[in-house]
Amino acid sequence: MSNKNIVWHDHHVTKEERSQIKAQKPCILWFTGLSGSGKSTIANAVESKLLELNKHTYLLDGDNIRMGLNKGLGFSDEDRIENIRRIGEVSKLFVDSGTIVLTAFISPFQKERDAVRGLVQEDEFIEVFIDTSLEVCESRDPKGLYQKARNGEIPDFTGISSPYEAPTKPEIHILNDQISIEDVTTQIIDYLKDKGYLLA
Repeated sequence: MSNKNIVWHDHHVTKEERSQIKAQKPCILWFTGLSGSGKSTIANAVESKLLELNKHTYLLDGDNIRMGLNKGLGFSDEDRIENIRRIGEVSKLFVDSGTIVLTAFISPFQKERDAVRGLVQEDEFIEVFIDTSLEVCESRDPKGLYQKARNGEIPDFTGISSPYEAPTKPEIHILNDQISIEDVTTQIIDYLKDKGYLLA
């Protein structure tokens, strides 16, 4: 519900000025994929490499966000949608600060990912699809979640009892089965360099 008494305040310092002193073009690197696909591992590796390049970043991870900002949200479709909406708004603020923000969320619904894309400029949202098969994700099962889902202990589990809508046109598509973390990281960093996100 909108409130007529709330007015957006423009800042004296612009996004362009914040970006210029950081020698980078801000964006959202939106990592999406099934649980166990490697999203968080890859996002962490990419952020570490960006730090080596003296870039300003922040990583938003699904579990960490649910411990604070989104504490109290469950895993129903409605709560998943609200979870992503809030993350999108936070990511938009990071972009306005001139930061490269990385997000690692299953974010199973294309409509919600597109909604986040619509919050920022066209070239400020980079969808990174960590394409790992359900079989591989389930064989990894680092948190034992797939086994619990198979046993009926976790309702609405993506890939088992709840759908995952794979991106149809991601900016970066990683077939994450027989590829090293180093090679994946290089592929993503090269994309950022080639597209002009990393300046100087």
